[in-house]
Formats: sequence, C-alpha cells, structure tokens
Amino acid sequence: MNKFGLTTEEASKALSEQGNNALTQPPRETFWDKLWENFKDPIIRILILALLVNVVFVYMGHGDWIETMGIFLAIILATFVSTYSEYSNENAFQKLQEEASRIRCKVWRDGEPVELHIDDIVVGDAVILEAGDKVPVDGILLDGDVKLDQAALNGESKEAHKLIAPPDFTWGDGTIDFLDEHKLFRGSVVVEGQGIMQAVKIGDSSIYGQLTQELKDDERDSPLKLKLKGLAHHISQFGYAGGVLIALAVMLHKAYLYGDFGAYFANTPLLLSDLVQAVILGIIIIVMAVPEGLPLMIAIVSSLNMKKMLRDNVLVRKLVGIETAGSLNLLFTDKTGTITKGKLEVVRFITGDRQEYPAFDVLPAKLKAFTYQNVVLNTSAAVSDGAMVGGNMTERALSNYVGSYRMEEMLHRDKFIPFNSANKYSWAAVSGNSERYCLAKGAPEKLILQTSHYWDAEGNRQPLTEEMKKTLDDRMLELAADAIRMLALCTYESDIEGDELPADGLTLVGILGIRDEVRPEAIEAIAEVQDAGVQIVMITGDRRETAVAIAKDAGLLQRPNELVWTSAELAEMSDEQVKLELHKLRVVARALPMDKSRLVRLAQEMNLVVGMTGDGVNDSPALKKADVGFAMGSGTEVAKEAGDIVILDDNFLSIKQAILYGRTIYNSICKFIVFQLTINFSAVAINFIAPFIGIDKPLTITQILWINLVMDTLAALAFGGEPALEKYLREKPKDRSAPIVSKKMLSTITMGGVYMTFIAILFYKSSYVDHLFRNAPDHIYTYTGFFCTYIFMAVANGFNVRVSGLNLLEHIDKNKGFLNVMALIVAIQVLLTYVGGRILRTTPLNLHEWSVVVLFGLSIIVVDLLRKSVCQMLEKNKSQPLKRDYKK
Repeated sequence: MNKFGLTTEEASKALSEQGNNALTQPPRETFWDKLWENFKDPIIRILILALLVNVVFVYMGHGDWIETMGIFLAIILATFVSTYSEYSNENAFQKLQEEASRIRCKVWRDGEPVELHIDDIVVGDAVILEAGDKVPVDGILLDGDVKLDQAALNGESKEAHKLIAPPDFTWGDGTIDFLDEHKLFRGSVVVEGQGIMQAVKIGDSSIYGQLTQELKDDERDSPLKLKLKGLAHHISQFGYAGGVLIALAVMLHKAYLYGDFGAYFANTPLLLSDLVQAVILGIIIIVMAVPEGLPLMIAIVSSLNMKKMLRDNVLVRKLVGIETAGSLNLLFTDKTGTITKGKLEVVRFITGDRQEYPAFDVLPAKLKAFTYQNVVLNTSAAVSDGAMVGGNMTERALSNYVGSYRMEEMLHRDKFIPFNSANKYSWAAVSGNSERYCLAKGAPEKLILQTSHYWDAEGNRQPLTEEMKKTLDDRMLELAADAIRMLALCTYESDIEGDELPADGLTLVGILGIRDEVRPEAIEAIAEVQDAGVQIVMITGDRRETAVAIAKDAGLLQRPNELVWTSAELAEMSDEQVKLELHKLRVVARALPMDKSRLVRLAQEMNLVVGMTGDGVNDSPALKKADVGFAMGSGTEVAKEAGDIVILDDNFLSIKQAILYGRTIYNSICKFIVFQLTINFSAVAINFIAPFIGIDKPLTITQILWINLVMDTLAALAFGGEPALEKYLREKPKDRSAPIVSKKMLSTITMGGVYMTFIAILFYKSSYVDHLFRNAPDHIYTYTGFFCTYIFMAVANGFNVRVSGLNLLEHIDKNKGFLNVMALIVAIQVLLTYVGGRILRTTPLNLHEWSVVVLFGLSIIVVDLLRKSVCQMLEKNKSQPLKRDYKK
C-alpha cells in the first residue's frame, strides 16, 4: 500500500469540511441580461421615450400608428441584432472553455492510483504528476523531482525546479512566492520529471482561484458609450427645443392666418384642434432629430466586422471590445508568444575557433554527428526512432534544431547522469562502431573551464588556448546582451569514474545560441500600432537584460529617454511619480500580477483608454480591469474568461488588426452620424422656418416617416459595410471624453443641412424653380420635385461623407453594398412618385422634371467638394511653417 494519499473515508470528511476543487464561476450574462443591457443604450432610451409618447397619441386618436410601429421596429432590430451577435459568439467561446476544462487527474486513494475529475480533488489528496500534466491545486511536493513552467502564473519563461518539502514544512501566511522550491501552484505545467504532491489549497482558496474571483469587478463605460451619452444629451436638447419652438411657430402661424389673435385664442374647439396638430408635429420633429438607425447601424457594423475579424484569428466575445480597441491610447502587452514566438530556437552554432554557423544543415560532418548524438543520447527525454519525444523547452528546441537528421548507425547509451543545478551539466557514456566516449552538455561558463581542445571543421582535435577561451567569453557576453542563452556541447575520449566530469580534458564541439525569437510580423505590427499613436509597454517576468534585448529587437526601445522599470523599482514609486513618467515607459521586467493591475488603474485615472494582452492566470485581473482585454488563444481558461477579445493565433499582428477594425467601426459610425444628422438638421430647420415664411407642411408626416425610418435603416446597411483601411492606423487615437461629433463633422453637418434647407426654400418660394415644373393649382409637381430632390440630395451626400477626399468613389469596390443600397433608395423614391398619391403627396414627373430633380440633387456634391477643397487648403497652409524675411 502506498504511503501517500487519503482513504475514501478521509476524502469524504475533507469534502464535507473544506469542499472540493471546483472554482466558483464568474457570473455569466444570459441572452435576456444582454438584451436588457442593450436597452440601456442612451439613443435607445430616447427612442423608447418617443415611442411611449407616440403610443399615447395613437391611443388618443391623434397619432400615426405607422410611425409608432417604425420606431418600435427600429428599437427591436437594433437591440436584437447586437444581442444575438454577442450572445452567439459568447456561446461559441464557452464551448471552447468547456472543452479545455475537461481535465482528469491521478491521485492515490486507499493506496491505489485512481483517476478523478479536477473538481473532485480535496485537501490532503496525493496527486500524481508526470511530464505534460497541469498542476491542479496548490500544494507541496511529497516525492520526486519536477521542473515546472510557471509562465501562466508569473509570466517568467524560466523553468522552476521543485524539490521534496521537509517534514516540518508549513505553507505559511499566504504570501505569494512562486519561486519557493517546495510549493507548487495550480495552473503551472510539469515539463520534466515525476512526483507526488499534496493538495493544500484547493478551489477558490488557491492562487489561481483567488485571481478568478477578481474577474467580478464592475466595468467602466466604453469610450463610444460615453460619446453616445453626450450625443444623446445634445440631440435630445436640440430635438426638444426644436419640437417646442416648431409647435409654437405653428400655433402663431395659425393665429396669423386666422387674422385676429384674440378671436383665435377665444375659439376653444379650433384652438385645441390646432394645438393637438402642433404638438403632434413637435413630437415628430423630436423623433426626427433622433437618428433611429444609429443603434441598428452600430449593431450591424459591429456584427459584420466580428465575422471579418474571426477570419483574421480574432474572436470577439463582447461587441464593446471592438470599438474600444480603436480608441486605445496605451497597450500593455505580454512578451512570450505575443511579441516573441513563444518557443526556444537555436539561432547559431559557434566553434572553438569562433566560426559561426546559422543552421544545423551547414555544420561540418563531424560537428553535425557529435551535435546530433548530444541531443538524442545526452537527454532525460524519451527517444523513439532516433527522435526526441517530449522534453523541456530547451530539449525541444534542440530536437527541432537537428530536425529529420538521422545517423546510419546509432550509438548505444551505457550511462547517463542527468542535469543538476550544482554541476549545471548532464553527460552520457556512449559506445558503438568500436568507439567509446562521453557526451557532455551544459552551461558554457562551467564546461569551457574544463575543456583543453576543440573540434575543428575537418574533424580534428585542436588545442583550445586561454586566449581562445577569452575570445569565446567575449562573444558570449555580446550574445547574452541580445537575450541569447548559451549551451555548450563537449566530448570526452576516455571513461569517467563516478558521476562528475573531469576538471580538464574535455573537447569542445560547439556552443549553441538559443533564443525565443521575436516574431518578424510582430516588429512590423508594433511599428504600425505605434504610428497609430498607441503607446506600447511590454510587461514580462524575465530579467531586465533579457527584456531590454527583446524590446530593442521588437522596436519598442528606440530613444534614450524611454524607460525600463523592474517590479521592485515600480513598487518604490508613488502613484503620482508613476503617472508623471508613464508616457515614457516601454518595458516592465520581473513583473508581478499586482504590477499589471496597478498600471492599468493609474492609466485609467489619467483618462487613457487602456488595453492589456495576456495568457496567464496572473494576467486575468488586469485583463478584466482594462478597457479592452486581449486574451491569447493558447492561454489559460481564466485569462480568456477575463478578456473581451481572444487572439486565437497569439500574434501581435492580430492585435493590430483588432485596433484597425475598431477604428473602422468608429469611422463608419461617424460617417453615418454625419449622413443622418445632416438630414435631421435640415428637416428640423425646414419645418421650423416654414411657418414664418408662409409654407404649409414643407414635408408631410408620411414623407418624414419615409426619410427618417427607411433612410435610417437602409443607410445603416450601406455604411455598415465600409472596409478597414490602413490609413485609419495613421490617425491619432480619439480622446476618451471628447464628443463623437468633432468640429470637422459639425461643419459638414451644418454646411449640408443649411444647403438642403436653402434648396427647400427655393422650391417653395422661388417662382423660377416653380416654373421648371408643370403648373397645377396645388403645385403638386413642384412639391413632388422637392420631395424627390431632398431624397436625391441625401443619397448624393452619402457619397460626400463616405470619403474625406475629393474622389467620391475611393475604395467603393470594397463596399459594393453601398452602391446597391443607394440605388435601392433612388429606385424606391422613383416608384413612390407613381404609387404614393395622396398618402405621400406625390405624382409622376416627366423627363424634364426628373432632370431638374437630378441636377438639384447632385448640386450638394459640388457644394461639398468646394467645402473640402477650402478645408484642405486651410489645413495645408496651417501645416506649413511660417516663413519670415529677416532681410533688412
């Protein structure tokens, strides 16, 4: 019977007293929770208010049920589209999480090894660990010898060696010390060795569990949500003021037409009838001022881009994550697997005479044979058919280095002494082909002291002088500055007594340079993100020298004034000191989980939009706290649960794409806002001015409905398909608290709205324009002409706002849906002149009249092109340095 583990009775008692190893899951939103949250959107709230008012008027017999149904459909479509997109992606994500969580562990129970689900482990259980296993609980090592990859917990790529805990060892006061040689922590991975650990802290009590509980913090509003709140506030003010003023204007106009103000206000039945009509018109104007299509447009553009992003290996869990990514000011990023490839590679081979070889294939025959033998025979990993199976990160790097190379006749390993921290090398005695010698592999600073010769390119042993050793040392120092680790390979031509190599007489085969290489595509992506105005700070558990070398290669450190902090240095700084220097920070080395959360908090206090990337449990609190969290696809379940966006390929290039899509969405929303508010502004202005200049109903209620509802919905589809353009990455990030309607947008809206209002006045008050249409007692042809012109101007203005330049068809091939939607609007408008009749106050026009409509409709393009040309000239003059003549 095994001396470790619990009996069934002891396990049952532990379960009843201390619970099992299951983690309390963070609360998950249901479909209805998400739907209710979407109903809190500021624009949706205004629409709901308008809907309620309309319902009251319909009930009283004075409202329009078509308009009411239109608002209702706008609300339902917008909320359901966004909710469904987010919920379906969340479901797909949860399925991935469940698959990843089906972990089973071996424990000793009643003296026998049994397999249990990870949740069923209790305090006191003896868990059997083998290479490749995930540590399921926090505990101590009872038996064996293991090396762990703790990167998921502390972000450090160096393996941690764990030893058997002494009998009197106690867990302590709860201080987190991942470097404790006796403590094992849930979430780390066994990369080498075997052992038995005792479960001490399980479930939510483990460090892993404590970090998952931090995911329940409240989230702050996204930048877009803040901006939309501001927009909703201004729109509601504009709409309410416009509605009240128009209602008053209508009443004054009615009184003026009556001829006698006193008599008019004394005529109660007429006064009430006119008042109801005026209030209804006021309500319509309030509704007109609100862009009903905006929530739907945001839902559509977000959903369309979610699908595009998935093709680029970016899984969006929360719609808010996409648009927030586009507003990033500061991005804290992990190193391993994000900026670097996440795996060690042999990048060079150095011989005793300082010859360097870039790859295994180009090594001289003798050196190639000795290198291959050292890789596959001098190792604690399993070897099958001449190839290594498993092993730690360094051994896997060596296995990849030799690749498919095989020797015709393999030697036999007679003796093997594994690596230990005291000697810092491993060695193996091998024999075959009438030969017998030893292979050694280990730290160069140790083995080179014990070498007397080296193998040259011809396969001959040559003396290794002290001067040559000094030259090798200098070269290794240069490589160490580039974050390259060294591993020496040697041979010994005699038998060895005991377990230690002789102090002299080894022959150097070569020195391998090993490194976690920077992804080539990450260098380019980092440069593009920096050009986009986003500050990138690399946070890593590696030592300062390694972090600096990687940061320089990745392009993060370029100027002398840029800062590198260690966790210890950061801890000594006050919050105010950190805020003062944060803009110069580029690297944080030896980072702890609390450093990441602190930096995110301080950056947010500075009103910055903060992103965080991560893959480990240690990253999850900061991922949750950040405005947008990018979790790596290969990371832990906890990290992915905390993130808003999952980068499936662990590539920084995908983060760049997420930022690009975020900016695309923001720009698409801004284009739609300009398009829609131009229409809304002009419609409110026309209806406000009309009573004062003797125009009765310049736009009828049904015409306003068509403009406001159908145009909103169709335009949302048109602008929702706008392509992701690289030029968006060259724009500066938008300030978190800045209004969504910029001065440039406001000038476009004002110019377009004023021009459309001017054209309306021309149609209704100019006899010249009236004579361009057939004569009729009720001016029906002129009125139809204006209605069609107004719609055509709106369509033409859609082309204006699509692009910032003068080429209105720029990138139109990437959004052919825009052309289709605009063509559909025109086709429907032409059809309405034939079938609208009294409902829409329209009648069929002849060819001459249509040509007038088209010319007036396209005229807004000329006006806006002039505006753009003037703006470009002013910007060009502003950007040129002021020239002074200093000649006297």
